[in-house]
Amino acid sequence: MLQWLLHLIIDSLVLLAAAKMMTKVELKGFKSAIIVALIIGILSFLLSWILTAIFHIGTLGIFYFLGLGFIIRIIVYAIIIELADKLSKDFKTIGFLTSLWLAIILAIVGAIVDAILF
Repeated sequence: MLQWLLHLIIDSLVLLAAAKMMTKVELKGFKSAIIVALIIGILSFLLSWILTAIFHIGTLGIFYFLGLGFIIRIIVYAIIIELADKLSKDFKTIGFLTSLWLAIILAIVGAIVDAILF
């Protein structure tokens, strides 16, 4: 539970920083960042497994067998960010490429936090 709460706060801070640095990401404030991070977390929990399976089937497992499954996970995470954009009025990303970069940033920061703390 503590690990999940820590990731929620860190993801919120990363979203805020990305909104400040990236011109195509709009976020209204810290409260909105927490809500968006919560939406992304819930959507990721509910949908990532099925989207990942669809992509693995669609690519005939080539990325999985080549050890490049992380590419599919990043694309799935970008799709989830796009869905969060549609569900929140306080969070906007302009274009899928922006969501893809945001997914990469969130994944890198999450991996660093996991390596350091857990």
